Amino acid sequence: MAAVLPAVVAVLALGLWAVATVGTKVRAIDAANSAAIAAARSEDPHAVAAAYLPDGASVTISQDDTLARAVVTVPVRPLGPLTPPMSITAAAAAPLEPGVT
Repeated sequence: MAAVLPAVVAVLALGLWAVATVGTKVRAIDAANSAAIAAARSEDPHAVAAAYLPDGASVTISQDDTLARAVVTVPVRPLGPLTPPMSITAAAAAPLEPGVT
């Protein structure tokens, strides 16, 4: 039992890390989609995306003639200082509403 316990703890930690990372990725995708739609409607995409994101996240918006694009980047450390930092990125695009430039 004593030999197996460290392996069990490592597997549980890896599982918690994966769940926390995937949860952050889902939030980033939601934020990118909402920000792209808001930009396509000439609304404030940063305010819309802020509802989904933790502190330190960045939202980048770009537009061309037909599309509004949003890229969300979130720096995370899923298990705190025990794990290396990583950056989660999500991107989305939405067609511009008629009459929006």
